[in-house]
Amino acid sequence: MELPANLVSFEMLPVPGGSFEFADPAKGGTAGQVAVKPFWMGKVEVTWDEFDVFCFRMDQTDAEVAANADAANRPSMPYGAPDRGYGHQGYPAISIAAQAAQKYCEWLSKKTGVSYRLATEAEWEWAARGGAAEAKANADNAWTAANSPGTTQPVAQKQANGYGLHDLLGNVVEWVVASDGELVTRGGSFKDAAEFVTHRKRAVKTDDWQAQDPQQPKSKWWLSDGDFVGFRIVRAYEPGQ
Repeated sequence: MELPANLVSFEMLPVPGGSFEFADPAKGGTAGQVAVKPFWMGKVEVTWDEFDVFCFRMDQTDAEVAANADAANRPSMPYGAPDRGYGHQGYPAISIAAQAAQKYCEWLSKKTGVSYRLATEAEWEWAARGGAAEAKANADNAWTAANSPGTTQPVAQKQANGYGLHDLLGNVVEWVVASDGELVTRGGSFKDAAEFVTHRKRAVKTDDWQAQDPQQPKSKWWLSDGDFVGFRIVRAYEPGQ
């Protein structure tokens, strides 16, 4: 898919449907069979190349930018370099708050005429397994604290899983929608020990993720201490799309 009027493209891959035993964390870890319909998922996390168009209004005319058009639905300017100096082109967008991830999906849907969203927690885990019963990080398939020099790394440098998807484990955690409607993250990051980066790795936002944010209330768009938080997009499955 290519963003209109921009030289930015991204790849979506089909994830087959199926049924699996899902221990739903939002329901106290109660296990039960969950049916997942086929869907398309981003081959990699949303990168800065893509997010910049939305964040810095590269899709708007100078007049629209001057008029502050659509300001309520666009991120405020980030604190300093948004990539923290880790790397920009080809790197996953980081420090992304839940609202920013959701608004990006809304914006992208309007721009392309195709409905994009965040994955449900069950969809994400199903995709992360890649057709296997278990999915665990190792040096070949994930960036973790064991092999990353304390920063994010370019996307798709590690081997893909059984569905052709890269970096579902490690690099950055990814926002998903839990069964109770809350947004949580899955997958572990470059800051986590490899043994804890599995398809079950889950984290809920805490105050620590914005500890250094001087604003009161804290920013709805950026996580001042969330350099490990990104996101990935999905859409409904339609053959040939």
